Parts: sequence; C-alpha cells; structure tokens
Amino acid sequence: MLITPNPAHDAVTTTIESLYGTPQLPLRKSLESQQPAKMPSATKAAKPPVLRLQAVDRVPNQSDDDDDEISAVTDGLLSERRTALPHLAASQAAPVFTLPGHPLFPPLPVYVHPPSMLDTARYLAIRGASFVLSLLFLLVVVLGALSRGIWLLLVAAGQYLQRNSPRQQRRFYAEERARRLDRRTSSRRWKLRQEKREVDEEAPDDDDCPPLEGGKDPVVDDVAYYARRVGLDVETYKVQTEDGFILTLWHVYNPHEYTPLPASERKPRGPHVFSAKKDLESFNGVRRKYPVLLMHGLLQNSGAYCANDDDSLAFFLCKSGYDVWLGNNRCGLEPEHTSMLDSDPRMWSWTIQHMGAFDITALISRVLFETGYDKLGLIAHSQGSAQTFVALSKDQRPELGDRISVFCALAPAVYAGPLVNRVYFRFMRLISPAVFRLVFGIHSFIPLMVTVRRWLHARLYGKLGYIVFSYLFNWSDTRWDYGLRDRMFQFAPVYVSTETIRWWLGADGFSTHECILATKEACLAEVEFNRTTASASSIRDAESDSTAWYGPRTPPFALWIGGADQLVDGRKLLRRLGSGREPCVDVVHEKVIEEYEHLDVLWAMDMIEQVGKEVRLVLWETMPGDARARSVVPRGVA
Repeated sequence: MLITPNPAHDAVTTTIESLYGTPQLPLRKSLESQQPAKMPSATKAAKPPVLRLQAVDRVPNQSDDDDDEISAVTDGLLSERRTALPHLAASQAAPVFTLPGHPLFPPLPVYVHPPSMLDTARYLAIRGASFVLSLLFLLVVVLGALSRGIWLLLVAAGQYLQRNSPRQQRRFYAEERARRLDRRTSSRRWKLRQEKREVDEEAPDDDDCPPLEGGKDPVVDDVAYYARRVGLDVETYKVQTEDGFILTLWHVYNPHEYTPLPASERKPRGPHVFSAKKDLESFNGVRRKYPVLLMHGLLQNSGAYCANDDDSLAFFLCKSGYDVWLGNNRCGLEPEHTSMLDSDPRMWSWTIQHMGAFDITALISRVLFETGYDKLGLIAHSQGSAQTFVALSKDQRPELGDRISVFCALAPAVYAGPLVNRVYFRFMRLISPAVFRLVFGIHSFIPLMVTVRRWLHARLYGKLGYIVFSYLFNWSDTRWDYGLRDRMFQFAPVYVSTETIRWWLGADGFSTHECILATKEACLAEVEFNRTTASASSIRDAESDSTAWYGPRTPPFALWIGGADQLVDGRKLLRRLGSGREPCVDVVHEKVIEEYEHLDVLWAMDMIEQVGKEVRLVLWETMPGDARARSVVPRGVA
C-alpha cells in the first residue's frame, strides 16, 4: 500500500535523494535544518537510485559455479555496485541513521528503479517461477505435517481404545476443564445481559474491567476484539520509520481510565525519531502509567501477546498498571511504504538488522512521544529479542539503550538450537542465494500462507496451523489451554521478506553461524577459550573490549529461557553473559524454566506465574527514579 506523507504544520517539505531508493521523495525535514529546498540536477535525478542502507553486491557462495544460469537471471536485477555511484552531497543527504556493515549481515540486492522493460520481465519471471517452486516446497511441508498428524491421531485412538484418554494426561488438564467451564458460564451470562439489557447480578462487584464483548468466541485475528472480551480496548497508531516503512502500533488501554485520541493524531508523524515528546506537565500532576513496548517473534504479529484472555501477557500488564503498547514489524500486517508499492522488490530488501535499527527505534520514539516519558520497558520474544540484541550492539545503534529502562527477552534468539539441523532447514542452508531467490522469490516469503489464513475457516486454519508449525519447529501444546489453541494461530503467519528468511535459514546467515552477532569460527574460539580459562575474571582480563558486543549505553537485561526450547539455545547466551565477556551488560534477572518450549513463555497456562509476575516486578525495579515518582504503582509490586 502506498501511504502519502502528511507533514505536520511545523515541518517543511524538501525533495532529496531518498535513503530508501526513490530519487525524488518528499520527506519531513527536521526543525534544526530547515534550509531552502535544493532540487537534484536532471542528470542526477535520471540516475538509478542509491539504497544507502548497505553496500550493494550479490553474496558469493561456493555453489555459484553450479548456478550460472540462475545467477544470470537474478543478478540481472541488481543495480551497479554502490562504490561505482557518486556519493550524495552533504546538503542533500537525509539526516537519518545509516546501517553500518557487519560480517553477519551480508550485502543485500538493490534493484534498478525505474525498471526497464527487461527488468520488469525478469521480475515477473522470478515471481512466476517462485510461486510454483515455493508452492511445491509448502506442499511437501504440509504433507509431511499431515502424515505426522495422522500418525499421532492413530496413536491417540489406540489410547482411547485402552480407556487411557490423552487429554487426561495433559499437564494442566484440571485447570483446562475449569477454564472451559468458566468461559461457558461467561458466555451464558453475556447472552443473558444482551437479552435483558441489564447488568447480570451474578457479576463480581470488584471487577473494574467488565467485559465489553462476550458470547461464543468467533476466533478472529482482531486484537481489539479480544481486548474487549476482558474489559480493555485497543487503538491503532501508524508509525513511519526512517527508511519510509509504515508500521502498525497498538495501544492497549482501559476505557474507564483513558479516552482514545482522534484518528488524525494517530497517523504517521514523519521519519525523524526522538525529535520531540509531549510535556508531562500537561497531565496536571496526575500519575501516569509507565510505558511498556512488546515486540513479537518471526512470522507472528503482536496479537500473540493477546490470545489467552486475562492470562495474556499484554492484558495482564495493562491491568497491573502499565501502559501497554504492541509493536509490529514492517510489512507484517499490511505492506505499507511512503513511496513504494508492495509489488516493488526494493520494498522487500531487508533483514532483522533493519527491523532492529529502524522499526524498534521508530516504535520506541512514538511511544515515548505519546507518553511523555524519557524511557520505557521493552519486552521481546524470539525474533523480537534478536533484532533488539542486534540494534543495541555497539557497532549498530547503541544510543537506543538510552531510551530503554530494561530489556526483557523471552526465549532470546541469539544462539541457534539443534532444530536448525533438520532436513528441510539443511536444504535451505545448502542452496545458493541465487537459487534461494528463484525458489522463494524476491518479495514476501510464500505469501500464499497469508492468503490461506484469510480464506480458510478460522477454526480449521487454527488446527492446520498448529499441525504445520509444530511439525516445523517441534512444538507441542502440552502446556497450553487446548480450548484457545485455534485462537493462538490467528496471528500467524504474516508477511516477511524472503531476504529475512534467507538470513535466518540460508547459506550465509544465522543457521550457518548459529549466532546473530558472531561468526561460527568466533563462537568455536570462544568455546575453546572458555574451556581453557579458569574464571570469569581471567576471561575479562584476557579479552579486549573489542570482543564484547555491547558498550556502556546498554540497558539492563532480564532473560526468561525455555529449558526444552530446541529452536534457540538460551543457555549459551547465559554462559556468555556470565563469563565476563560482556562487562557492560547488567543481567538483573535470569530464569531457565526447564520444561518450557519456545512458545510456552507466551502461551503456557502457568505463564503468568512463571513469567508474567516476574516481568511486572522487574519493570518496576528497573524504572528510573524520576519516572517511578510520577507513575502509578502497579499491582503486586509493593
């Protein structure tokens, strides 16, 4: 979707060569640099645009010799190397952040714009080929998942015949039954209210968040609907990143305490970050709720934090007394950009490095602007934690740490678990970048998955989604509320770039190096050094500051790790942080929940006890003193 910028009254519009590849694009210019607009010369405007996010080149691969014909197609889409293009004059450069190079983030392709007829034909050819090939790949995965599902059904049927119900063997079977009965009672009570149009006398008197929706759950991908079922509500903001993407930001609130802003005040405010904030004095001394931003994992949106009724982490923190905001990464819900359409391959040339440096930065900036605070608490799951760990590193965007009071990482995705060695992941790792782009395209990664989610019946999709994702990532629903499982998968999958999936699973990214910030060789050297070094103090003395990932501006870390998580290895991260290799990192809380798998930190029935209450306390204990003095004291921390 193309979003037209709407500059504020205090901004001027200038035409510059955009950092995201559009030769002439109106951007909001900062107040500090309001100079007369300069137009690029006709010669410069006619040249191919420069994508200034990274150096431009195709990533070399050992198997390139076998892929000459494919490379001839995919390489034809790439523009000239950046080194061959003239640099922008200082007066024409956009005053925004530029991504630094990093060995773990190889250069991405930059596509010629406007494309020639030959380029357009190549785009269409790759899209057609990738549609067929990725569909075949998806069918193989689905058939494998269904075969496994049929086998499990046969095993369960055998147990039923032996009068040994698999349901009764579930970890929280009694609690599941109790919650199912509670939902039925609440549904009948809601129906009675609607019929009589009066408050039910059986409703608890101390409920300060009476439900605003009820009845039978239709199973929808609507965060606001599930918020209203627990007496809360959600307003939607649009946020612009420095590279032009439009993000969706959800604000969870209690309608008895807060009045949502008009839609005109929830639109994008422009690309500049941390340029202004609302004055807390305008709140007339009333205590405010401390802001907390939650970020989701790969192939999800932040609705994953809202799938468990009152036991959802987002709703729990909101009712505890925090100001809860749910951030969504670029393109996930709906691809939106200020100058590009979703059919443009330039719009999909990004990885988690961009999501960390640009998306999280823009979301934090907007939350701080709206709340008037200097810092916020950040909670991130899986990929959300990975992009944050990358962004905070000292060679990426360490100044972001000045805006975060504590970083709570749930199932932190820093080191790979054993799951990356499964056969289908090995296949994706073995193929060259050229073949990967031919199979999976140069746009969104298998967008047909999102189409299937939208068109299939919600409950049928929920069951199919669990079967497929549990097969791929070896999850189980043993600790989840079975009655809500279909709802949990309504918030996945979402749109994500093929380049991001290639970074996670391809030949030169995470699955190869098994770490997000160090090469495989560096990780092996670290293990060997730890083996031969006696103590953390000796490691700290022997290692130079250059080996540390984080500098002095890093916020405190709090970690919740699943001991049975096969997708990522949180224990490796704990060993690194505890070995003295990161002298600037203060780990204020760490917990390994032995029986937890990757998604249990979000959806386990005892998540509030194991994770939620501890997160609530850590947020309060790490809150800056001046913020604590003017903030509501959350329930359960005193």
